Amino acid sequence: QVLLVESGGGLVQPGGSLRLSCAASGQTFSSYAMGWFRQAPGKEREFVAAITFSGGNTYYSDSVRGRFTISRDNAKNTVYLHMNSLKPEDTAVYYCAANFGVLTTTPTMYHYWGQGTQVTVSS
Repeated sequence: QVLLVESGGGLVQPGGSLRLSCAASGQTFSSYAMGWFRQAPGKEREFVAAITFSGGNTYYSDSVRGRFTISRDNAKNTVYLHMNSLKPEDTAVYYCAANFGVLTTTPTMYHYWGQGTQVTVSS
């Protein structure tokens, strides 16, 4: 069992930055690929970014590539999402997730999920 807890969300103006954190406890964190997803009201959950268990490979959705950066610190059992140049359309609840296998964009491939943290981009 893996427990994931997100933090770092909040209200930010367009063009601003936030750093989300996802702290993991339980089984060996460094064995999992990690992903970030988001869900806006009335919309389906969508993939944002993912990182392999070692941190050697990352992948981003087209909507965030070049603005967001995913990283991880296996010594701290934590994955991060650095978000820059935020736009109102980035407003959503952001979730981190863990999966046993390869880096993937598919939500159903992830085995564990956090409770989410709200990000609101508004002036």
